[in-house]
Amino acid sequence: MPQSLARVVIHTVFSTQGREPVFQNTAFRDELHAYLGGCAKTLDCLPLQIGGVEDHVHLLTTLSRTITIADFVKEVKRVSTAWIQTRGGLFRKFHWQAGYGCFSVSESKVPAVIQYILGQAEHHRQHTFQEELRSILSAHGQAWDERYVWD
Repeated sequence: MPQSLARVVIHTVFSTQGREPVFQNTAFRDELHAYLGGCAKTLDCLPLQIGGVEDHVHLLTTLSRTITIADFVKEVKRVSTAWIQTRGGLFRKFHWQAGYGCFSVSESKVPAVIQYILGQAEHHRQHTFQEELRSILSAHGQAWDERYVWD
């Protein structure tokens, strides 16, 4: 086969540093989600759905066959942090949390994950970010240490 092809879908989740609810303005949050999608696209990772709430984001994207997960997340965080900080005011000191969660998504589950991301506002009326992440980690069989998950 002379051509290399891949279709890998990932669901990436990360929070603001200290889970500060800095994205309360929904217009800014929508702009941020669009910007994050642009960051993914620049890395040749197709954004399928980007969303979140005041203190964290969810990115459902493809993963380019030429980039690692760690480099994808590092670059999205780096570029978006710089963009957010240009907004000035309280955003001048903005940072994302150091860690992240990234999970493979079966092609057949993509529509369900899209709906999950679209329903974040409603979901977080009943569940905290910590409860949500624990649930995602458990669903994917991922072990974790509470001492190191929250920064």
